[in-house]
Amino acid sequence: MQVGSDGLQSCASCHFHAGTDTRAKHQLHPGPDTIVEAGLNYTLKPGDFPFHKLSNPSDRTSTVVADTNDVAGSQGIDLNQFNDIIPGSAVDNMTVKPDPVFNINGVNVRQTTGRNSPSTVNTIFNFRSFWDGRAQNDFNGVNPFGSRDPNAYVLKAATKSSLEKVKVSLKNASAASQAVGPPLSDVEESATGRVFSDVGQKFNRIKTKQLPRETGKKLKYLTPLGKQIVHPEDSVLGKYSQAPKPGLKQKNYETMVRDAFQSQWWNSNQIIKVGADGTRTFKQSQGALATDEFTLMDYNFSLFMGLAIQLYEATLVSNNAPIDQFFDGNSNALTAQQKQGKELFEGKAKCINCHGGPEFTNASVRNVQKERLERMTMGDGGEAVYDNGFYNIGVRPTLEDLGVGGKDPFGNPLSESRLAQQGKFTDPNLSPPVGANERVAVDGAFKTPGLRNIELTAPYFHNGGQLTLKQVIEFYNRGGDFHEQNIKDLDPDIENLGLSEEEQNALVEFLKSLTDDRVRSDKAPFDHPQLFITNGHPGTTTSVTNDGSGKATVNLIEIPAVGRNGNKGTANFLANAN
Repeated sequence: MQVGSDGLQSCASCHFHAGTDTRAKHQLHPGPDTIVEAGLNYTLKPGDFPFHKLSNPSDRTSTVVADTNDVAGSQGIDLNQFNDIIPGSAVDNMTVKPDPVFNINGVNVRQTTGRNSPSTVNTIFNFRSFWDGRAQNDFNGVNPFGSRDPNAYVLKAATKSSLEKVKVSLKNASAASQAVGPPLSDVEESATGRVFSDVGQKFNRIKTKQLPRETGKKLKYLTPLGKQIVHPEDSVLGKYSQAPKPGLKQKNYETMVRDAFQSQWWNSNQIIKVGADGTRTFKQSQGALATDEFTLMDYNFSLFMGLAIQLYEATLVSNNAPIDQFFDGNSNALTAQQKQGKELFEGKAKCINCHGGPEFTNASVRNVQKERLERMTMGDGGEAVYDNGFYNIGVRPTLEDLGVGGKDPFGNPLSESRLAQQGKFTDPNLSPPVGANERVAVDGAFKTPGLRNIELTAPYFHNGGQLTLKQVIEFYNRGGDFHEQNIKDLDPDIENLGLSEEEQNALVEFLKSLTDDRVRSDKAPFDHPQLFITNGHPGTTTSVTNDGSGKATVNLIEIPAVGRNGNKGTANFLANAN
């Protein structure tokens, strides 16, 4: 919780239930425009779903009863300008900025993300991460963009008084690339203008769009988990628990970094001074640091944080569901209805064409490393190249959100198909290579999520627009919602499937067989420390209370600490509707 500029936001704020977010209040994002139709601070209800309502759910051409381009995202942080870290404080020194979108009668409310939060369980198997794939497979130690960022480097102490630049490229590390994005996002966790070195100096200090330093400056001297109780039987941290007091026995994050990483990455008597133009100069340490000065530990905090989170997420592997027991030879692990659903999944329903392998996604390391790009016949009958594991399935009109068809901060396509078209990327397994004028189909395409524990992870799709698994199956059965409008980029398997009611129900039951009960009940390795998360604001969609600084007061809810033996788990999203 101490990573966020507000001393509340963390990775777990949006990934606390089977790796996802089940909050219903103040979760809506306006989508491609600036208006949330139901109003900010609104509490979602079962009747709001699906976001594209048809008079006949089996017929996509039937009368549209209701439609919204809003997104069920996750609430983040208020809009603030970062001034500096306050050493030893979880809350940064920042100034409220008037928010033109996320305000109720001129009072800032928390911003929300423009896409639904995907699960962190089994995320270690993703070749790329985020819905649009911007978190690269190769981790550069600094930000999500891997080798796409030519200026990303960390520093290494050749000697204690000599620093050298080092380019990092760690393969199959999209979880690390993803992990260093949100701490600097001024929507998710950070005030505008903070850098990772600031966080590390708090823990350690960063200038967004440059190198992440303030994060390191902030965290370095804080007590680990200093605002949260750790269960004494926590499967990872139990022996360090101070329960019933919050925090760990370790003195601070600096000590943990020293214990976990080799000294050449954090031990130096040199100070790094970051100029307003981004230039870096090194000098001998001479006491207290100025706002633009960082230790080596501060400077490299993005490297430490990315790797640490990836290694933790590598333990969050869900592999003991009924489907696993069935594959291990227990024919009774699935019911007759689930076995019928499995046959449909692998056949008539065509699910397996995008949700293949034990990960139940074609976007996995196992699958993509064999073939980064593919040619396929599109929904309109023409052939195109696409990024393996990313598909336009007609959830929303293509131009509302381009997904992997968008661009990175350096002006390059996120899509490797488009990079290949421009001669900037080659897939040795694709023959012939992508031609300069060859058709690519990537606009409006999103990473295929794994389906394990999908029973627990509503709402569904990148816009969070479906509440139940039955609604999801109905969506596919009718050939999507924007089939004709998206036909240029549409996956060819998005078509009328002709599934009966019985077959649809069998598919739903099969999907439930992918649930690992350890995830449902927070048993190890899915146990966790206590967490406090924001849950909208006291008040209504038209009135909130100003806390005196120009932003609204918040509701907090507690998720208690749980140990290795788990508990009943947190409730599913709008659980009474399932």
